[in-house]
Parts: sequence; structure tokens; C-alpha cells
Amino acid sequence: MQLQDKTIIVTGASAGIGQELARQLAWRGAKLALAARNEEALDETRRQCLDCGAQAIAIGTDVARQEDCRRLVERTVEHFGRLDVVVNNAGISMYSPFDQISDLGLFSRIMEINFLGAVYCTHFALPHLKRARGLLVAVSSLQGKTGFPDSTAYSASKHAMQGFFDSLRIELAGTGVDVLVVSPGPVATSIHTRRLTGNGELSGESLSRPNDRGMPVGECARQMVRAIERRRRELVMTASGKAGQWIKLIAPALTDRFVANAVRRFYQDE
Repeated sequence: MQLQDKTIIVTGASAGIGQELARQLAWRGAKLALAARNEEALDETRRQCLDCGAQAIAIGTDVARQEDCRRLVERTVEHFGRLDVVVNNAGISMYSPFDQISDLGLFSRIMEINFLGAVYCTHFALPHLKRARGLLVAVSSLQGKTGFPDSTAYSASKHAMQGFFDSLRIELAGTGVDVLVVSPGPVATSIHTRRLTGNGELSGESLSRPNDRGMPVGECARQMVRAIERRRRELVMTASGKAGQWIKLIAPALTDRFVANAVRRFYQDE
């Protein structure tokens, strides 16, 4: 897929992976509809894309609201005349052992944003993508492949996303619409510090270990752009993430121990 002049929606474009992906798509000449709740930060992403010489609009969107997702797609098509790619990237994280969660409402909130937000955007975009023989992109996680401790709600939402888009890919066979599921490992973004805690509140505290231990966000976005151009069905990042899929088949208990140790090293000091 040549990205020049392709119309692309990117949700969660105000920061992190979404913001960097938007910049890299802008350099390739894509026409961008940028969506997020933080409209001030979203407009900064739009300005950066304009500086790259791209056409870009910012549309304040809460993907947990169906009508916001409908409006996002409608305004994009009204402005650019078509829709070629939707990148379902918006998401929120959490960090708490399950038995220390006091507000079970955080499960609903995470599922609404991470999973249902992608469902809503996909539903309203699909007729346009069929006309364009376009591409659906779901930004999932390695947590959509295997469970992670202290992230029960987040991991569940990413498993739901994986199942939904794998099922939809089969339904769309022969329509010309392809489905790409992206599964990053830890990426150096603020999602690790702005996360829901066990009481359901959003934490802005920094981790004891800096979040730059993850993959550089520029490298993550570069791999995603390459996968979009090639219309791949799946992108699993990091060598350990790829190896883990095979190890889980033959030694699931070993995979559990590996994941537990990796999470402990990421979130705690030595």
C-alpha cells in the first residue's frame, strides 16, 4: 500500500504511539484525521503533521461514546472524500493486583475504551473501507496474547480486541478489506505512568524505573508503518514476544514465570 494521499484515521493521536505514528504517516503524504479526548494535545499533533507537509484535521473524540465514533468517521469522509485506513490505537492501562481492586468499575471503563472503542470505530468505518478496499489496524499488545499479572482488566481488553479482529478478518475475506493486529511489548510512552489504579482513579505518578526502558516509540511506529504498507495480518514486536508465542504452546507454565519476572523487572527497582 502506497500511503501517499491515503486517508487515515488514527485514534489516541494526542500522545505516545498514536502521535508518533501520525507524524510518520504525515511524512509519507497521508491525509490524517486525528482523534483523541485531549483536544489541546491533539491540536499540537495536527500542527506537527502540517509541518511535515501533510493534510490533517483534529477531531475531539471519546471512543467510548458511539456517537463520537460515528461523528469521527462522518467528518473524516466529509472532509477528505474517502477513508482508506483506520488505526484503532486509543487505550488506557491499569496496574493493580486483582484482589486489591476496590472499584470494579475500572473493568467497564477499560473495556469501553480499549475494546468497544475499536468496535464502534470499526463499525462506522467499515462501509467506507469496503469501497476503498482499505485496511483496519488494531493496536493490541503482547497482553492480548498471554496474561500479565497486575493487569487483569487491560489484558482482558486486549484479548477481546484480538478475538474480535481475528473473527472479523475471516468475515471480510474476499471484500478487499484487510485486518492488521499489532502487538507491541513495552513501549516508552506515558501509558505506563498514566494508568488506572485499584480504586479506579487515574494515576499520573512516575514508575520507580523510568518508562524509557521500553522500545523507543519511534521504532514502534516505524514497524507499524512498514506493516501497514505491506498490509500484513499481524505484527508481534520484540524477539521475546515472538518466541513467547511458541514457548507458550509447549511450556505454558514456563511462559507464566517468564512474564511474571519480566513484569517485576519493569515495574520495580532492582
